[in-house]
Amino acid sequence: MWVPRENKDPILLHAPTRKSVAVFGAVRVSDGHFASCLMSTFNAETFQLFLTQVMRHKRKGKTIVVIVDNAAWHKSRELRPWLETHKDVLRLDYLPPYSPDLNAIERVWKLTRRLRTHNRYFKTLDELIETVCDQFGAWSKPNETLRKLCAII
Repeated sequence: MWVPRENKDPILLHAPTRKSVAVFGAVRVSDGHFASCLMSTFNAETFQLFLTQVMRHKRKGKTIVVIVDNAAWHKSRELRPWLETHKDVLRLDYLPPYSPDLNAIERVWKLTRRLRTHNRYFKTLDELIETVCDQFGAWSKPNETLRKLCAII
């Protein structure tokens, strides 16, 4: 299900209460399929859980290439042994430092905010999560919008 050149980077959702939830996401650029995972925080452990989820959809004979920024959890010492164990099926490619414009998943986060959260008030974090998850659910099947949005030009 996952093919090379996936894009992955997290988005952090905030509610007026200052509570937040971490969201990891990936887009398969060949067809625009989107996968996401809500976590309580960003760290090496939650990133590994997300990568494990992505690896469940690996296509036979394909290597998963995940494009990531230089966040601490992407380069954590705790993650290295696990990545070494899975190096035959998963590879992380790091973007140059301070280059968010090169990260295609940032376009997905921007579109999500524009479609679902801009100029809206959410009384609770649960209401915000439900709204964002509705959009993510709409993108869970391959779609042309995300394919074009994340295509490498």
